[in-house]
Amino acid sequence: MADNLSDALKKLKLASADSTTDSVESCLDCLLKALAHNNADASGKIQEMGVLPLLPTLLAPQSSCTPKVANIIAEVAKNDEGRSAVDLAGGAQIVAGHIKSLSQNTDPDNGKLLTVFCGMLMNYSNDNDSLQAQLINMGVIPTLVKLLGLHSDNTALTEMCLIAFGNLAELESSKEQFASTNIAEELVRLFQRQAEHEKKEMIFEVLAPLAENDVIKLQLVEAGLVECLLDVVVHTVDGVREEDVAQLKTASDLMVLLLLGDESMQKLFEGGKGSVFQRVLSWVPSHNHQLQLAGALAIANFARNDGNCIHMVESGIVQKLLELLDRHVDEGNVTVQHAALSALRNLAIPVVNKAKMLSAGVSDTVLKFLPSEMPPVQFKLLGTLRMLIDTQADAADQLGTNGKLVERLVEWCEAKDHAGVMGESNRLLSALIRHSKSKDVVKTVIQGAGVKHLVVMATSEHMIMQNEALVALGLIAGLDLVGAEKDFVGAGLVQVLHKLLSDEMSAPEVKYNSMVIICAVMGSGPLHKEVQGLAFIDVVSKLRSHENKTVSHQASLTEQRLTAQS
Repeated sequence: MADNLSDALKKLKLASADSTTDSVESCLDCLLKALAHNNADASGKIQEMGVLPLLPTLLAPQSSCTPKVANIIAEVAKNDEGRSAVDLAGGAQIVAGHIKSLSQNTDPDNGKLLTVFCGMLMNYSNDNDSLQAQLINMGVIPTLVKLLGLHSDNTALTEMCLIAFGNLAELESSKEQFASTNIAEELVRLFQRQAEHEKKEMIFEVLAPLAENDVIKLQLVEAGLVECLLDVVVHTVDGVREEDVAQLKTASDLMVLLLLGDESMQKLFEGGKGSVFQRVLSWVPSHNHQLQLAGALAIANFARNDGNCIHMVESGIVQKLLELLDRHVDEGNVTVQHAALSALRNLAIPVVNKAKMLSAGVSDTVLKFLPSEMPPVQFKLLGTLRMLIDTQADAADQLGTNGKLVERLVEWCEAKDHAGVMGESNRLLSALIRHSKSKDVVKTVIQGAGVKHLVVMATSEHMIMQNEALVALGLIAGLDLVGAEKDFVGAGLVQVLHKLLSDEMSAPEVKYNSMVIICAVMGSGPLHKEVQGLAFIDVVSKLRSHENKTVSHQASLTEQRLTAQS
């Protein structure tokens, strides 16, 4: 085979110069045979003999050699090294030019040749960002979409177009071109005609990356993709075959993805009366974990504006989510727990929803997941509770005096491997104090060793967290200075306040709240002594001329207090 290939390559070099078709065709047949036998070896030999640059010259429109030449280039482009060689031989221009030319020719015999060139494009665009970008810039996407519409009955061509779409859709720059075509309509139309699992999967693999683009999301919704997805769910939800399970997951995941776009989500919500919205809600009480997950995630996505959240709480969705969570306390499906908590957190954002959700027992259900060792669940649990108690003094008081909760928060405040959980724990600890303004809550936090974490939180790089910590520390100092004194000293509170006041980059709110705490801790002997030792009066006196009037006024009051007690 190796000798035959070498001979064929030598002959081809000579024959291509003479353009004797018969001898060229026999050489091409030999090359195709060698590539089919051992692609890597034959591809390497073709490159080594310098034949590849000659092949584009044999791609004449009416030549009988053209399909074979295109097939050879396609075969060589199957591996990385071959793709690079094809690129050097002008592969992108060859494939883009011929596909565009053939797409404009209505000759019915073009189907086979188009299939060959689409196969070349499919191999050539595989897993290579640079080559994909070249093809996109040459405008192959609109041409391929047009071909998909014209030749949807040509199975081989359709499949190659789909694989090429999947390859090209990996690049973000392709999405704008796709959005300017009728790709959504073509893919939905193609999907509706498919009965086989494999064919549907091929279309799904193109839809998923395309649906990450918000413009295409809306186009897919308008083209009727959602109805197709709901139909797949109905036909696979009770299926036990592996392909049914796979299709159910893909369809429901894609449904959730479409809801991530604001316009597509709102179109499907239809004021809470949309049939799609109602169908998705029915997934939550399903016996199928995948549908439960998709239903909860869909609610979380619908709950991205106050109007939707208010309507959903009024329509009883909270109860469905609580029942779902109750089913997963023991079953422990982490993804479902996480999704349901995400939905509750979003629903709790509007102020008018908080009291309703609290009276529905949301906090009690959420607390059942305190023992969870899964950081994603912990993170959403914390966020849900923090949203619920915002402006709700009684709820903050009740939760803030829950020793087990505070103990768990303090433990999570030290979860250095999980920054999100650590940050949310600190924020909830602070929120319990800020919203309750309760001496009992402060006592519980002191007893639970939470004060030191709030002092550390005051040094956060995030201004909002600094401020939340300082307000909570000010309330601790005002409500139970004696109880907190030891923790304040041990955590270096006074030193932290000095640093915040000395730092020119500190926000006005941070400076103001730091001075409020200074005034509050002056009633403690040990803390008063630390304040005097750090010469606070010099730092504070400079702030009397601060451009922020609230800060300058507080600086004057603080300076008077420091002077009076020096």
